[in-house]
Amino acid sequence: MGVEDVRTAGGSEDVTAGAESRTHLRQMLVIGAISSVVGVAVALAIDWFPTLASTQGESIDRLYDVLLIFSVPVFVLVEVVVLYCVWRFRMRPGEELKDGPPIHGNTKLEIIWTAIPAILLVCLCSYAYIVLTDVEEADARALNVRVVGEQFTWTFHYRSPEGRDVASPQLYVPVGRQVNFTVQSKDVIHDFWVPAFRMKIDAVPGIDTHLRVTAKRVGQYPVVCAELCGLGHSVMRQTAHVVPVGEFDRWLRDRAAQAEGGGGAPGGGEEEGGQATAADGKAVFADAGCGACHALADAGTNGTVGPDLDEVVPGQDPAFIRESIVDPNAEVAQGFSPDVMPNNFGETLSPDELDALVEYLASETQG
Repeated sequence: MGVEDVRTAGGSEDVTAGAESRTHLRQMLVIGAISSVVGVAVALAIDWFPTLASTQGESIDRLYDVLLIFSVPVFVLVEVVVLYCVWRFRMRPGEELKDGPPIHGNTKLEIIWTAIPAILLVCLCSYAYIVLTDVEEADARALNVRVVGEQFTWTFHYRSPEGRDVASPQLYVPVGRQVNFTVQSKDVIHDFWVPAFRMKIDAVPGIDTHLRVTAKRVGQYPVVCAELCGLGHSVMRQTAHVVPVGEFDRWLRDRAAQAEGGGGAPGGGEEEGGQATAADGKAVFADAGCGACHALADAGTNGTVGPDLDEVVPGQDPAFIRESIVDPNAEVAQGFSPDVMPNNFGETLSPDELDALVEYLASETQG
């Protein structure tokens, strides 16, 4: 075989290898395109989040969809290339002691696959910044609510029409009106989060953090702590009540009157002489979230973080029950830890509510 024959044979091998590489490239592109379309469709079809209940959440959900649309093809591309390389350049029998061919690389390709992700990240970060700016836009007519976290409860503070501070163990907000939350902590770091609002922020001791939400859907939604804050973290839950504006105004007036001792507990009427009924106490038990930690047959709760009230309350006098509510560390039931039950019920419950709760527990746990 002459020199020209060798050159011709070598050229033919190069042409064949180039054609084979282009075929493999086309196959990868087809597989990647199909997988990307299917992956994006599946990702967008999945209902990732709970019910959407705020206008800010619309922008956040849209941002999440945009991130999915761009990230799924990138993931598919990387996986296709990796799997192709594993298959195409796998070690074959007899090659165990051989080194691979010395390859310098492809500078143009390296520039491309660095530049495109960088441009993509800049664009996505810019869009995320626009969304963040939009959801944090303040409304001069916003309702101000101070949220105070402590182990292991949230307390929500409002201003009555007369300008007095009104505390509540449950969150009430009017639909369609922006709420400016000022979030604080009495002890450790907590995280104020209403998943249906799509917004959350840390509650840091000594620092006021802020969150703005405009609820758009009437209903009840969980309020949780999204930061591990101690033994009772899992039960640091309350309820966000999104109600019509008129109902919110009535609730705030009633709450302010209760704080001054001028009204009965919510959920029921009063007996003669202004004494709250046991039915009122059952509503207070539910509203204050007692069932998250305690079991009580009449209330249909089965919490295990705190003592079973059907077992520990019978035989106790009202004074002991009251002290156990307002100062839970005064006497801790055997087998349970101190500093788990919030010690602020003396502040968040009005005198009438506290009386109703004590009467309810005393009457419903009698043997």
